[in-house]
Amino acid sequence: MSATRWCLAVGLVLGIVLAFGGWFAFLITLLFGLIGLLVGLTADGKLDMAGLFGRASSR
Repeated sequence: MSATRWCLAVGLVLGIVLAFGGWFAFLITLLFGLIGLLVGLTADGKLDMAGLFGRASSR
């Protein structure tokens, strides 16, 4: 299982745990899932955060 999938799963679980008991649970879970996905994509090297913020790693 890739780091992207692991981080997405962890983000979803954390979102469910933090949002348990409220009607707001879906939005919080979605937010944490997206954060986990971004972290996982960065860890896998599929997303270049420096490039997104204007500091590309290669010229």
